Amino acid sequence: MYELMTLMKLTDDRLAKGIGSGEFLSVYWPHRGQEAVAAALGTVLRTSDRLVTTYRGLHDHIGKGVPVEAIIAELLGKDTGPGKGKGGTSHLAFPDAGSMVSTGIVGAGLPIAVGLGLAARQQGADRVTAVSFGDGATNTGSFHEAMNMAAVLDVPVVFVCQNNLYGEKTPVERTMKVDTVAERAAAYGMPGFRVDGNDPDELFATLSEAVDRSRSGGGPVLVECVTFRFRGHSFGDSQNYMPKERLAAAQERDPLPLYRRRLLDAGVCAESELAELEAAAAAVVDRAVQQCMAAPSPSPERLRDHLYADDRNMPV
Repeated sequence: MYELMTLMKLTDDRLAKGIGSGEFLSVYWPHRGQEAVAAALGTVLRTSDRLVTTYRGLHDHIGKGVPVEAIIAELLGKDTGPGKGKGGTSHLAFPDAGSMVSTGIVGAGLPIAVGLGLAARQQGADRVTAVSFGDGATNTGSFHEAMNMAAVLDVPVVFVCQNNLYGEKTPVERTMKVDTVAERAAAYGMPGFRVDGNDPDELFATLSEAVDRSRSGGGPVLVECVTFRFRGHSFGDSQNYMPKERLAAAQERDPLPLYRRRLLDAGVCAESELAELEAAAAAVVDRAVQQCMAAPSPSPERLRDHLYADDRNMPV
């Protein structure tokens, strides 16, 4: 999990550096601060399991096993990206790793996940679909419709709310009357768990329980992972709506250095092992950026390609 978290952080940092310096252009929604959730989820899920995520889901894709070079190529609009550079972060998909779709509309991925869960049940497949979304999505109609349908159909779907406490620029306490997202599960007759989204070990335990329950026929589960978003809603956001002391307090609980220290204190890893892991992750990111910067952009002749799905090869 620490290896995945490191790769996620370094990728986010490198994209922020490249966009901020004008090295390359892209629209990007940072995930920095939320790495523990995606690392734990990616570790729990099997390759054959499905993932649905959002425009702020780069870390989710990495956790699910999507190559960094594929993610960055799509982000930079390169022909070598999974969507041939025409999808960007809002529409990134890599079915070979089980990462089925990203959505650019808040809450839009949840009904898709229910459909993927229903497909698994009808096919008799031993797989789970996890859908990742933010706290803002829980106030959309699609959230409530998907939760209700998943419960009624009893499908193997794990709803993973990455509650970073801000829906775009609005704090969560101004958008919900209830105290937690997890308690909303009771209205649909499914279990709801609330977990520290900065603690990889606690996340792993809770997500493992949720995924195992759903895989074994226990139906859908909602897991609320309480974390924080260190950067703005999108890159370039001034964050002037966020109290500086609140951001500083959240950064004191940055999941990466805290987990690094835990691994060292527990004797799980030596300093040299972690340093080697971090250097390897940095090399992966640097190599991916170099490859993508040198890759071609899609030609005008490709504009009409892939307008329609191929019904003979639908990876549900």
